[in-house]
Order: sequence, then C-alpha cells, then structure tokens
Amino acid sequence: MAETINDRSQIEIKPQEPPPFISFDFSDEVLLEQRTLLLRSRSQRKKNTWVISLFVFLHIVAFAATMFVNNCWTNSNGDCLLKFLGRFSFQPLWENPALGPSSSTLTAMGAIRRALVIQQHQTWRLVTCLLLHAGAIHFIINLSCILLIGIRLEQEFGPLRTGIIYTFSAVLGGLTSALFVHNSPAVASSSALFGLIGSMLSGIIRNWEVYSDKVVALVSLFIITTGNLILGLLPHIDNFSNIGGLLSGFLLGFVLLFNPQLVEVAQTKEGLFEYKVKSSVKFRNKVDKPVQRTLSLVLFALLFTVSLLAVLHGVDANKYCSWCHYVDCVPSRRWSCNEKPSSCEVLVSPGRLTFTCKSNDHFRVYLFTNISRERMEDLCSLICA
Repeated sequence: MAETINDRSQIEIKPQEPPPFISFDFSDEVLLEQRTLLLRSRSQRKKNTWVISLFVFLHIVAFAATMFVNNCWTNSNGDCLLKFLGRFSFQPLWENPALGPSSSTLTAMGAIRRALVIQQHQTWRLVTCLLLHAGAIHFIINLSCILLIGIRLEQEFGPLRTGIIYTFSAVLGGLTSALFVHNSPAVASSSALFGLIGSMLSGIIRNWEVYSDKVVALVSLFIITTGNLILGLLPHIDNFSNIGGLLSGFLLGFVLLFNPQLVEVAQTKEGLFEYKVKSSVKFRNKVDKPVQRTLSLVLFALLFTVSLLAVLHGVDANKYCSWCHYVDCVPSRRWSCNEKPSSCEVLVSPGRLTFTCKSNDHFRVYLFTNISRERMEDLCSLICA
C-alpha cells in the first residue's frame, strides 16, 4: 500500500532558480536619453490636468456670456465686426482693437473701475475681473499660454500646488490692478497666466540641477512673457495685474515647486523643459531648503497683506508714480491714455445722433437714435480720446 502511494505521488522537485536580477544602475547614456516633454500628446495630458481644465472652462463660459450680453447687433445697431456672428459679433476695431465687447458691457460683467471699486465699494469686482477677457485676441492667446504652461506644471507638481499658485496669483493680480486702475474698465484674467510663468521660472531656478535644457526653457518663458506684456498695452487689458501675478507666482514657486513627480513624467526623449534623470534622483534625496521656502512665503504674505490693505483704504498708487501709466498704456491714434472725465453734447435729430466732445470739439454723427445711456457714454469716451 505504501508503495502504491509512493508510485502515485512521485513529484519531481527541481531546485528553484533565483529570480532575474533587476538593476537600477543605469548607464549615463540611458539616463541622458530619458527626458520629459512640456508639449505632450493628448493621451499624456489626460492625467492630472483637471485643475487647469476647470479654470479654462470657466474662462470659456465667462467669455461666451460676455459676448451674449454685449449683443453688438442690437446695442450698436449693426455697427459690428464679423456681422455674420449675429449677437456674438464684435465691436468695431476703432472701438475695441482686441476684437471684443464694448466698455459698458465689460463694466456690466464685472470689470474693474476705480470709481466703482474704491468709491462705491464694489469689491466683488476684484473676483469677477479675473474671469473676463478684453476680446477674442486676448482670450485665445491667454488660454493657449495657460494650457501650454499650466498643464506642464500640473503634470509635474500635481493639481493642488498648481491650483494654489493659479488662484493666489490671480487674486494678487486683481489687487494690484485695483491700486493702479483708472475709470476705464480693466480686466485681469492674464494675472493667473503670469503667476504660472513666474512659478515656472522659480521652479527652474529652484530645481536648477534637474533641468538639462535651461536655455531653451528660459528663452521660451521670456518670449511668452514679452508677448503678453505687449498685448497688455491694448485698452482694457491691465498690465499691472500681470506684474502682480508674476511676482506672486515667482514667490510661490519657491515655496511649493519642490519634489517634482519625476517617475511619472520622465518617459519621453525630448522637449522644451527637460531634466536629467540621474541628477533628478540625486536631487530628490537632498534636504529641502527651508530658509528659502520660509523667506519666500513671508515675502508673499507681506505683499498680499499690504496690497489688500491698500485697496481697502482706497490708495491710488498712480499718485506716487507719475510714469507708471505707460506700463499699462501707450498712446495711439486709435485710443488715448488720458483718464480725464469725458463730457459730450448730444444733438438728437430725426434718425441720427450727433456727439460733440466738449474738451476737444471733436464730433461724430451716428445714423441711429435708439441706444442706451451706457452706450452713449461709450461713444462719448471714444470721441474725446
């Protein structure tokens, strides 16, 4: 019986071979080939980009709502650009060179005006102005740059840190705008973009040993920054908010942009913002720089607090800087940087309105009469410019 059991239960036991050894000691050639991309494919962008996607969606909704309210076809009696768009057509170029709504529409939608924010205490405009764009040109360029830089930051440093930088840079940009803004409506949606630019710059400086193509990265940021600052010279786009957002993002970048998610992003072979895997692995093992982070956080808190208190107390920063208005506006034949109140004499005749500016005697005849008082103020400001 024992033999039968032994015959039936014969099991051949072979010595177990050791598992193959996996080495993590990559050669320098392999390490140098593993890079990360700033511009990723659509499949790569699906991960960890919900924060930037949410902000972009809010901007799209706000711009569509602004053009719907503007209703150039009705409020401007068909004197519009791209008339085939109907209700969503743009104001003429001589009125809004950024292809957008009228000044009165921007005011109604929540743009910043000093008389409204400081004198009438409409502080809610400090939030609404962050979602508004001066026109289609501003809208397209701003959102394209936000996607280009924001997605990169969110993929490498996560949605939480990117969302904090975006939000606080936008808010500080709005506060800076309120300190310098005059009575013409201004929007501050680009302040968040400049916050992302500033944080990317400080991230490169902070993680200097990580990045391999720093020159290309810095040149790219310089081009984006310069282009958007030039765009900020157009009417209704506030460059002071851009500067405030840039400072905010730069300081917050030193505070938050540490320990990039190298394992998840170091899989491609080329790009604008690249880093060496060998250097990055060593860098992640280094002790963080607490003094640098603390100093940057203190400076940001001080800047934010001072700006907030100055706005609440109605401080006009233009009184302390006579040349600062050139940062935000360059005089042109199409528009003026003069902020003196406009006053016009309006002559109503059958089927036409004649506006005459009292300060310079310029006049213009419009072949319609059924316009609102707010629209009359827009036309008066344009004639007196």
